[in-house]
Amino acid sequence: MTDTAISPDERRGGLLKIAAGGVLTGLLTPSLPSLIDRLVGAPGDLRIALVAAPFAVLVLILVRRLSPNPWWAALAAAIITMIAFVCAVNAAVWTDGQVGDAAKALRNICAGLAGGFVGAGVMALGISLLPAGPRDVVAWLPMLVIGTIAGALLALDNALDLDLISFLYPVWQAGVAVSLAMALRRITARR
Repeated sequence: MTDTAISPDERRGGLLKIAAGGVLTGLLTPSLPSLIDRLVGAPGDLRIALVAAPFAVLVLILVRRLSPNPWWAALAAAIITMIAFVCAVNAAVWTDGQVGDAAKALRNICAGLAGGFVGAGVMALGISLLPAGPRDVVAWLPMLVIGTIAGALLALDNALDLDLISFLYPVWQAGVAVSLAMALRRITARR
């Protein structure tokens, strides 16, 4: 059976596995800062990027398996993912500071939306520039929408004082992973 002749049931099952991988990496993500903070002398942005390592591994696997990209492009996609995580955190912090004296929940919603959009946007832009990355903007819109909306879960995590667990990371990473797979499959189906 070719890639373009995959039944809807097989496609749905594959997307569920990808979503499960995103949930798993999302459960690992909030536990990493306490381990990574032990790296004495490592710059802050490097430590933030290392927090994204589990999700970056998932992205590496997806790009390698679902696209005709060479191995080095899958590695580049993982690095892009880690850079996107740093950009998302910085965008969320910057937005939180710009909102001013608004209620804490509103600041967290705005910061989460900004961080989710920037993280998904940097990933989409970076991965679209890979040799076999989809150049079609429409292919990346689901990732941008899902990443942005899921970013608002930062407010829920903050309201519940969640440190070692999170609603944001599992939902965001599952949604972005599935939308990435759909974008990669879209370009593969056209070949």
